[in-house]
Amino acid sequence: MSGPAPEGRAGGTERGGGVGERDPRDPTTPYEPRPTLSDDGNGERAGRFWSTRRVPAALAALVVLGASGLLLYDIAAVRAGRQAMYWRRELAVQLARQPLDEPWVLVAAGVAMALGLWLLALALTPGLRGLLPMRRQSPLVRAGIDRDAAALTLRDRAMEVSGVRSARVRMSRSKVKVRALSHFRELGDVRDDLDRVLSAGIRELGLDRAPALRMRVRRPVKKR
Repeated sequence: MSGPAPEGRAGGTERGGGVGERDPRDPTTPYEPRPTLSDDGNGERAGRFWSTRRVPAALAALVVLGASGLLLYDIAAVRAGRQAMYWRRELAVQLARQPLDEPWVLVAAGVAMALGLWLLALALTPGLRGLLPMRRQSPLVRAGIDRDAAALTLRDRAMEVSGVRSARVRMSRSKVKVRALSHFRELGDVRDDLDRVLSAGIRELGLDRAPALRMRVRRPVKKR
């Protein structure tokens, strides 16, 4: 995890004559594109990590390979003068006789559509939602932090605030939800301290996209 950058650094070497620019006094210096900096100027913007999804891809490939191979073999056999396989002749007869508004036909079509949408979602989305990307200080290095670890870090920071009895932190890519119990001090003072401490903690996580902070501070329920 990276800490906050010192003041005055954003306008210095990283934005001015930083890494990736050619030195005009030395024409032999290799040119590299300057990385795109994040909003606070402390690193390159990093996208989400893409899951390899080896098991779904392997299963889909095996199913498609087996079905297409069997169908192509049957078509080639028919072209060679042989009779089509029994399953294809029986399937053609059943499809010709079966009405399309039968319940089992509609259920099968719905299952096939849901499976296709699921495969499309797997192909078009990055996955790995539990891994939050961090700002890239170098174009050669990518780093991420586990969402549960980040939430635990913020919870420890919240417990350091005076007056906080317990705290629960739930973290997503766009939001940090904090629920805290305060057993003394004014709730407004505790809320202000939590906002200051947790805002600093979120910045120190070095995330590529800082999530919004939402807090709820209340008194514990008194038992009768």
